[in-house]
Amino acid sequence: MANKLTTLGYVVKRLRDCGYVTYKLFTDYSETDPRCWTIIINPGQSSVFCTCYVNDPFFGESFFELYDGNQFIPGKLKIKTSSFEVLVSHLIKYNILSIREVGSLVEENLNLLAK
Repeated sequence: MANKLTTLGYVVKRLRDCGYVTYKLFTDYSETDPRCWTIIINPGQSSVFCTCYVNDPFFGESFFELYDGNQFIPGKLKIKTSSFEVLVSHLIKYNILSIREVGSLVEENLNLLAK
């Protein structure tokens, strides 16, 4: 089903459209494994692993796990949502910024220094 938050291509496209760098890491989990896919967001900077779980803990339920080795996000953050905006708001909350946002901050700081 297209345009569903548990669809890998949909999430990757939306994150890239928002200015995040993303790479698909793994999609070949076993049929009995509730993990569906794993991507990395902003590799080399915040390097956040995002794993989608489907049919966990119950059939028809899904959630996302964000993990970055406690760099920005404390522990492994589990997000149960069907909204892409909620997923991105959690990234922003923990200061995982898109390339566009980082560029804007750098530009603002340079302008302040130039004054």
